[in-house]
Amino acid sequence: MGSFEYKQAIIVRNDLKMGKGKIAAQSAHAALEAVEKARAKYPEWLAAWKTQGQAKIVLKVDSETEIVELFENAKRELPSALIHDAGHTQVTPGSITAIAIGPGPSDKIDRYTKKLKLL
Repeated sequence: MGSFEYKQAIIVRNDLKMGKGKIAAQSAHAALEAVEKARAKYPEWLAAWKTQGQAKIVLKVDSETEIVELFENAKRELPSALIHDAGHTQVTPGSITAIAIGPGPSDKIDRYTKKLKLL
């Protein structure tokens, strides 16, 4: 991923033990919401990211505390989305399931995500 100037990071809570389909849906929710935030506040980043092929990386954390702290820090300088699940299927209603950071400059995103492991 280091060769991409712009990317989006999607971070999923691994401790919830969501199924693959649930993870895919929550990741998509986060990705789309963050793109909409980028469209409003950072249109030049969004355009560059699209031109470069819309690079994404999916990472994991092991707790709600970790994902909330990551979101709170990243949202100060990057388009970021925090997803709460409705709770109709696998998790408790209102559970925070995923976040997305970016699209934005890879070096800025890496400041928040470099220590995380791939999902």
